[in-house]
Amino acid sequence: CLANLFNVLLGVAGIGYLVMYAVNPVNYFENVYIGIILILVAFVNAGIEFYELQKIAAILGSFTTMIPPQTDVIRSSTLTTILARDLVPGDVLYLRAGSRVPADGVVFHAAECKVDASSLTGENEPVGKWAVEGGCEKGVEAFEAPNVVFNGSVVVSGEAYCVVIRTGDKTMLGQIAQLTKQEKRRRSPLSNEIHRFCHTISVLASLTAFVFFIGALIRGRNFNYALTFGIGILIAWIPQGLAVTVTMLLTMAARRMAERMVLVKDLHGVETLGAITMLATDKTGTLTANSMTVTNVWTNNTMWFAGPGGAKACPVGERPLKVDASGIAQILHMSATCTRARFDRTDVKVEERTALGDATEGGLLRFAAQKLMNVDRLPEIYPKVFEIPFSSETKCHLTVHRKGHATGGLTLHTKGAPEYIWSMCSTIWIDNKPVPITDAHKKAYLDAQAQMCGKGHRVLAFAMLQLRGEKYPDNWRFDREKKNYPTSDLTFVGLVSLEDPPKHGVREAIGKLRTAGIKVVMVTGDHPLTAEALARRINLVTSPTPTRLLSPTDLPIRSTSPTSLIIAGSVLPYLTGQDWADVLQHDELVFARTSPAQKLDIVTRAQARGHIVGVTGDGVNDAAALKKADLGIAMNKTGSDVSKEAAGMILLDDDFATIVKGVLEGRLIFQNLKKAITYSLTHIMPEVIPYLLFVLVPIPPCLTSIQILAVDLGFELFITLSFAFEPPEDEDLLMKMPPRSCPRGSRGASTSGRNLEEGVSESIFEGADDEDDGGVREP
Repeated sequence: CLANLFNVLLGVAGIGYLVMYAVNPVNYFENVYIGIILILVAFVNAGIEFYELQKIAAILGSFTTMIPPQTDVIRSSTLTTILARDLVPGDVLYLRAGSRVPADGVVFHAAECKVDASSLTGENEPVGKWAVEGGCEKGVEAFEAPNVVFNGSVVVSGEAYCVVIRTGDKTMLGQIAQLTKQEKRRRSPLSNEIHRFCHTISVLASLTAFVFFIGALIRGRNFNYALTFGIGILIAWIPQGLAVTVTMLLTMAARRMAERMVLVKDLHGVETLGAITMLATDKTGTLTANSMTVTNVWTNNTMWFAGPGGAKACPVGERPLKVDASGIAQILHMSATCTRARFDRTDVKVEERTALGDATEGGLLRFAAQKLMNVDRLPEIYPKVFEIPFSSETKCHLTVHRKGHATGGLTLHTKGAPEYIWSMCSTIWIDNKPVPITDAHKKAYLDAQAQMCGKGHRVLAFAMLQLRGEKYPDNWRFDREKKNYPTSDLTFVGLVSLEDPPKHGVREAIGKLRTAGIKVVMVTGDHPLTAEALARRINLVTSPTPTRLLSPTDLPIRSTSPTSLIIAGSVLPYLTGQDWADVLQHDELVFARTSPAQKLDIVTRAQARGHIVGVTGDGVNDAAALKKADLGIAMNKTGSDVSKEAAGMILLDDDFATIVKGVLEGRLIFQNLKKAITYSLTHIMPEVIPYLLFVLVPIPPCLTSIQILAVDLGFELFITLSFAFEPPEDEDLLMKMPPRSCPRGSRGASTSGRNLEEGVSESIFEGADDEDDGGVREP
């Protein structure tokens, strides 16, 4: 930090003054004060830079919170608990609900096991895990293998036994940690510009001081006199308060950002947010609420809208949900009883509760609780007497309850895969009674299922059967092994679709970011169809016929839309340099099924094209990209500790729309910094010219070095800081201006920089973006 040119020059000048004092303390007694002040200013500036560098040291430490301190293993035929760090390949792990997986392993036995790996994959839906005899087929992606569990994921239900295959840094989590460790964040645009300014002023000051030092000697001045004169010119050229001015202005801006629910960890991130040209955003938990929500219900041949927003948000062709409509009450009761999900508490409003258990069942339970008054008492009113949980084998969740009816006291409820549930049914619930299924009913069912799936929703079917008392009396003992429960002739009640809905304000925020000239790109680990469905809802994709690259066989790129592109992660390794250039030229981009390394590659390629890249994310799989980006933005509530540590900025309210406010603040602070530095430059020449006239004319010395320091640090600094409180002249105009650093070939590149490079500061801020710290250049 002390190697900064300004700090070096200030240190040299301070040492020079102290040397002259040591040679002649009588005539140069004031030099000791000037020398100490200059050296202190250099150390203060270096201290500010050192503090900024130390803030990134904690990133890798957060990965340790993902690893449990203890775990259950089977050694010597005995189940024992050991420290997770003592695991070795070949150990047999015992995992149960609530366990955090401590290593990568292959499952050889499982019972209704579901694992939440959302922090690694980006998918919020828990996935089933089971043993695969003979192993998975060749070509199956690691994250899609049903018999593999990964370090850092959480078991949400069931249990499993697995053999450890990788531990520590060799696990997928460890590899992500290594990616984060290896990547270095580029210097921010403001840092580049300040660095260029410091370099220009330092060279000019050094040359001027040296030339006039030699000139003074040639004119017959003694060495001490000439040296004092040269150092005085050096001090006159250097704006000693620049580092303090920049830091104070950014700190004040950071405080204003905190009032807008944005925590700024890297002060330069305030300005960087206003300079970004591309925002790569994660889907789950960033654009979406990370909570499965019931959106549509199809029953009685009617498509009902049950999503957020009520009747006002109801799409054309659908009807707002009515609780008293045929089939709705039955689906609500089954959602609340045929489930293993539960609320964490019942003494508060439904909106304030947390649903524990499977995400889909939690969404259904919340849906029922919002519509039914007595949802907390339903398990008591209709107690469960038999249950078969959902699994990959059963494909449905089946329960039997003490729920009386005209012909008996037991009722069977089931939900699961639509095609499986439909095959179990011979009647369908129409107008509050079961009627035989006809071809017309089947067509209506298939059309409704296709409509729901086309939206990228998760679709479940519901069916029931009122068990006749003569065959299934109240004391009947159901047995899973004997299969003495009905699996046919059920009554099909309807379909329910769930989705992870977009957060409020996301659609409007994306529109405002595009108006500001910022390209918004989705980068997710989710399925391409799910990603595209959400992208359309939030207007991230607007083309009716986007180009789709879903497998390597779709290459080379043949654009059906010059603006929109959906591309899968499996295609990325096959892209050439020119392919990458073509991909990044699209205005609407969705990257799906991407790995952490691919997210990092996307950021690096975009930076090589000249983009100033911002990345938003909340999972462990986003950490490397968050660190590599020019500005990493993490979520506070849903974000992992790893993502928060890697990011330079945290959205405290998890509101994507807050980024728009941050962009405005970032652009405003750059405008104010420009004014502040322009002002500080105006008093350099009045300080330099008297020294030059002192030699050239000559005239008596008008200013001494200590007077210059008093003016620069004692008066001008406070006036300069007043620019931090300048409001924008026109917020709308500021947000419509393109970023000052546009990538090669983008619209507005020829004019965006000129908008902020005017007057005295024009030579200072131009061209700084060509300097980067190790960005990979496009081949």
